[in-house]
Amino acid sequence: MLPRETIATAQIPGGDTLTLVSHGRDFIVMLGRDELMGTRMQFSEEQLAILTLAEIAAPNPRVLIGGYGLGFTYRAALGATGPKARIVVAEIVPDILDWAAGPLAHLTGDTLSDPRGEVVLCDVAALIDDANDGTTPKFDAILLDVDNGPDGIVRDANDRLYTRTGIGKAREALRPGGILAVWSAAPDHKFTRRLMDAGFSVDVREVRARPNNKGPRHTIWFARKT
Repeated sequence: MLPRETIATAQIPGGDTLTLVSHGRDFIVMLGRDELMGTRMQFSEEQLAILTLAEIAAPNPRVLIGGYGLGFTYRAALGATGPKARIVVAEIVPDILDWAAGPLAHLTGDTLSDPRGEVVLCDVAALIDDANDGTTPKFDAILLDVDNGPDGIVRDANDRLYTRTGIGKAREALRPGGILAVWSAAPDHKFTRRLMDAGFSVDVREVRARPNNKGPRHTIWFARKT
C-alpha cells in the first residue's frame, strides 16, 4: 500500500489547517482527516463550471468562482468560454496559489497567466458585495465551491453564503438569467428551499466524482435568476 506523503500545509484564515499530500501520482488536500478534494475525483468540480456555462446565453460571460482549490473548476471554466470571457476567482489562502505554481504546476499549466482570468486573494462574499455597489459589473454566473456544502462549512465566515441574506446578495449580483451554482458533497433540501424562496428557479443534479460514473455522488444546485 502506497504511503501518503505530506507536501505542504496552509492555514485557513479564521479556520483550520489544510494539508497537501501526495499518494502515488495523486494529490489530495486534507482538512484534518477529511479529504476536501483530490486529483482522482475532480469530475464534479469540473462539471460545476461546464454544466453552468452551457446554460449561459452570454457569448462572453463574466464569471465569479469562489475557491481555487486545485484549480479544476477554474480550468474547466477557461475551457468552456471564449476569448473575451472574464473569469474572477476568489481564494482566501495564499499558499494555495504557491502550491499551484509549485508542486502542482503540472496541473496548473499556463492557466494562471491566461488574460481572461484573475485570481484575487479575498473572500468571495466581498466580490459579491462589490457587484452590488452600483458601479461594478454584475456576473453571468457565480460558482461556489468553498466548503463541503451548505451543511459542511470549512470556515465559519462562509456560513453567510448559504443564509437567506447571502443568497439574496448573490442573486442581486447576477445579471438577469444569471446562474448561482453551488457544489456540495451531499444533498440539502433546506438549502434548495432557501434558493427557491429567494426567487431562483432551481435545478438540483447529482454528479459522480469520477467521469467513469464511479466514486461518490456530489450535489450541484443550479439556481437561475428569472
